Amino acid sequence: MKDLMGKAVRDYYHNENPEDLQTETSISELDELPVSYLFRDFSRMNKIEQKALKLAQGKVLDIGAGAGSHALYLQDERNLDVTALDISPESIEVCKLRGIKKAVAENMLYFSEGTFDTILLLMNGTGIFQSLRVIDIYLKKLYGLLNPKGQILIDSTDILYMFDADEDGGVYIPAEGYYGELDYIVHYKGESEDPIKWLYLDFNTLKNAAENNGFKIEKVLQEEDSYLAKITKR
Repeated sequence: MKDLMGKAVRDYYHNENPEDLQTETSISELDELPVSYLFRDFSRMNKIEQKALKLAQGKVLDIGAGAGSHALYLQDERNLDVTALDISPESIEVCKLRGIKKAVAENMLYFSEGTFDTILLLMNGTGIFQSLRVIDIYLKKLYGLLNPKGQILIDSTDILYMFDADEDGGVYIPAEGYYGELDYIVHYKGESEDPIKWLYLDFNTLKNAAENNGFKIEKVLQEEDSYLAKITKR
């Protein structure tokens, strides 16, 4: 992994000629992602993020922490014990420089530093599951990281709206696999990451997967095609 997302985060933090990230998926064209978006404060976060941060409590694990904006808010404004976790070493270095006391560069599947009262997976957090074929592996890992009365706060987007519809309202979706399984590619300063698997889940599909792995789930907030879910142990 070239860690282009991390390089962009580092460049922005150190003011070393940062450029916008470019992202694309297997069903969408190139899109600009300003790196500044990853450094936004609470007032500039969307309603789903704000709701999740208000619900967070106890000892918190922020999975896919990026530049650390969620973790920093919970640590500094809510005085919670937060660990920022991201697979990007460059991003985690910036998390530390921004003042996050606990920041770990690791794949969540191999992370084993305790259990937590709240686990956050935000900014289309289901993406980290990659595919329905391996989602059980991730959910079992989350089950082991969660305290008995803990909560997982996770968001996603039902991307059915991105597919063409016929005159009767039927939607043309791929014949093979689940329509939310995409290839996701990041570009930065003329370099490109290898495509990674990214999973967008409609709520009912997430509900079925969660319940099959010993969880209860409720939808906390719906914003257009996106939602925030709260998952707890049964």
